[in-house]
Amino acid sequence: MKQSNPPAPRIGQTARLFSLKTISAAAIVAVMLCLLILSLPVSLPVRAQSGRKAPPSPTPSPGQSGATNSDQDEQTANSGNVAGEGETVEGDTLTINTGLVTVPVKVMDRGGRYVPNLTRRDFHVFENGVEQRIAYFATVDQPFTVVLLIDTSGSTHFKIEEMHSAAISFVNQLKEQDRVMVMSFDDSIRTLCEPTSDRDTLIQAIRRARTGGGTRLYDAVHQVIKQKLKSISGRKAVVLFTDGVDTTSGQATYESTIREVQESDAAVYSVAYDTSGTLMGPGGMRLPGGVIFGIPGSGGGGGFPGGPGSSPGDYERANKYLHEITFESGGQYYRGDTIVGLSAAFGQLADELRLQYSIGYYPPAGQSGQRRDIKVRVNQPNLVVKARDNYIYSKSGAKENKQ
Repeated sequence: MKQSNPPAPRIGQTARLFSLKTISAAAIVAVMLCLLILSLPVSLPVRAQSGRKAPPSPTPSPGQSGATNSDQDEQTANSGNVAGEGETVEGDTLTINTGLVTVPVKVMDRGGRYVPNLTRRDFHVFENGVEQRIAYFATVDQPFTVVLLIDTSGSTHFKIEEMHSAAISFVNQLKEQDRVMVMSFDDSIRTLCEPTSDRDTLIQAIRRARTGGGTRLYDAVHQVIKQKLKSISGRKAVVLFTDGVDTTSGQATYESTIREVQESDAAVYSVAYDTSGTLMGPGGMRLPGGVIFGIPGSGGGGGFPGGPGSSPGDYERANKYLHEITFESGGQYYRGDTIVGLSAAFGQLADELRLQYSIGYYPPAGQSGQRRDIKVRVNQPNLVVKARDNYIYSKSGAKENKQ
C-alpha cells in the first residue's frame, strides 16, 4: 500500500507564489500612485494656513489713483503733485486738464505771522458745507508774478508821485525770482513793462506812468484778469493803485469785473488814494468835483462838478468797489496815505504772496454760473485762515484757480 506524499511543499510553494504576486502588485500600485501624484498640476491656488481666503484687492473709485493710502497722499501732497486725476506737474507748473479748484490759503497766528510746516492732514476744505477730498496740496516758498496797475487819470494828478514811490517800494521787497509787470490806465490802457525781475527796468517803467485824461478802471481790470494773467502760470496777483473812480470804461462794468475776479485765481490788492479833495478849480481853489486848474474834462474823466467821477456818490461807489474787489478775490485793501506804513505793508504783502498753501479739489458737477461757498479750516487751534470764500462754477474747467 502506497503512502501519499505530504501536501506541505505544494502549500508552501503556493504561499511563496502568492507572496511574490502580492509584492509585485503592491509595487505596481505604488509606482502608479507616484506617477499620478507627479502628474497633478503644480499651479493650484495657494491657501493661507488658516484656510481663509485672502481679501480681494481694493478697486479704486473713479477719480482716484490706486495709491490712496495716507502715507502716499502725504508724500504726493508735500511734493506739489496731484493725488488724483486730470493734471500733471512739470517743475513748479501745474497743468490743469479738468475742473480742479485750487484755493490759495494763508495761515497766520494771532500775531499775524505766517505759520509754516502744516501738512495736508491739517487742512479741511468744504464746498457748500460738504467736506471735499483734497486732491492737490503744495506748501513751498514759490516765486510769483504781480501786475502793478497804476491809475494815471486826471484825478490822480496830485497823487502820481506817491503812487510811483509806493510801487517802487513794493518792487524793493521782491526776491530775484519774483516777476512784475507794470501797466497804467487813464482813457488808454498801456503795458509799460512785460513781466521781469530786473529792478532797474521796473523802476524806469513805473516812472514812465504819467497822468492823462479819463479813467478806464473797469476796462483795465478786465484786460489784466482776462488777457494778461491768462498766459502766466504759477502764483500771481494784481496790485491796484487808484482812487477807484471809473468814468470812461466801455467794455467792462463794476459788476462784470467783480464776477471776473471771482472766477480768477489771482488776488487783487488795492492801494486806495483819496483824490476827492485834491481837485482844484480857477485860481487854485479846491473844488469837491473834478476840475484841475480850471480845465473842464481834466479831472477824473468827467471834469466839471456834476460830471462823471466828481460827486460824493461817485467816491462812495469807488470806495465800495475797492473793498469788494479785494474781498471777493482774496486780496487785501490798503490806504495809500502814508508811504512809511505802506512800505511795511508791502513787505508783509510780498511774504504773503510767496508763502502760501495751495489746496485743490474736484467740485461736484452742476450748472455753470453757480456761486459756491468755500470754507477752509485747520485742525490746530489759535490760527487764522485767510482764503477766498466763494467762486463761480464753470463746466468748461470748473476753475482755473489759485496758486
